[in-house]
Amino acid sequence: MSRDPIWIREAEVAELLSLAEAIDALERGLRLEAEGSARNMAKTQALWDGGHTLHAIGAVVPGGRLVGTKTWAHTGGGATPLLVLWDSESGRLRAVIEAFALGQMRTGAMTGVATKWMAAEEADTLAIIGTGKQALTQVAAVHAVRPLKRLTVYSPRAESRAAFADKARAALNVAVDDSAALAEATEGAAIVTLVTRAREAFLDAEHLARGAHLNAVGAISPEREEFRQGVFARAGAVAVDSLDSVKRLSREFIEYYGQGPGDWAEAQPISALIANGFAREAGTDVTLFKAMGMGISDLALGAVIVERAEAAGVGRAFSHPEKAAPRLT
Repeated sequence: MSRDPIWIREAEVAELLSLAEAIDALERGLRLEAEGSARNMAKTQALWDGGHTLHAIGAVVPGGRLVGTKTWAHTGGGATPLLVLWDSESGRLRAVIEAFALGQMRTGAMTGVATKWMAAEEADTLAIIGTGKQALTQVAAVHAVRPLKRLTVYSPRAESRAAFADKARAALNVAVDDSAALAEATEGAAIVTLVTRAREAFLDAEHLARGAHLNAVGAISPEREEFRQGVFARAGAVAVDSLDSVKRLSREFIEYYGQGPGDWAEAQPISALIANGFAREAGTDVTLFKAMGMGISDLALGAVIVERAEAAGVGRAFSHPEKAAPRLT
């Protein structure tokens, strides 16, 4: 007997899945992608009023009897993303999940997965560039896979840096430095994560210490850019969450691989990197990971959340809509 779909609220999402569990779930989803058992829907977006964006992403995991889409409008006033999940065989709606917390976890988890596989084993220092809503989860995800001894924080506004540094100290019990300059923040950092809404590139290759791993997760649409082209020349390994998305939507990658000297074959999906058992070679200069956001990430976490919610009786049930003929007059 089919059950009614459930609506899962933000607070319930946070209770049902931890960040460490999200990292594990995402890695499982990426392995499914590598073997062809999970596929992304092409990311789509529309822009209006010089910076607002409407997004839609999705994925299918037929063997897991689950398909889903996430959509949201990103405006100056914020965003309210929703993940909708259906049974892949019957088309039955299983759940609608309020996806702001889920989005933070899956974005952080992707950085955690990439850092786990690409950063040096001994890496224990992180520079976080950007102090917005995604930043603390980004730091926590890196800390989950590479326990940190020191965190440096940079953003242009002193009050934002100071507030974030206090928050990070309290949440993670890590030594935190508030840096007034970008070069100061990145000096000697084994891992650097960019999570900004910058419209012009600001990070130069010279800002990265030898052996550093760079996560670039902020610029997910063509009008945004975080790092300059010289970074590619130093990169011994380049991975992305979605090759299709970076080819269409990442100004950084389009300028280097599509219009510049690079060869697209140099950029590999993180799922393939994992499936092939990537091991960072001694002496590697810089490794680079670019995240755009993709449906498999949301679906991997959403699958765990909805299964746990159904098992625990969590979420507000609502009836399936009745099928009705449209009015013709």
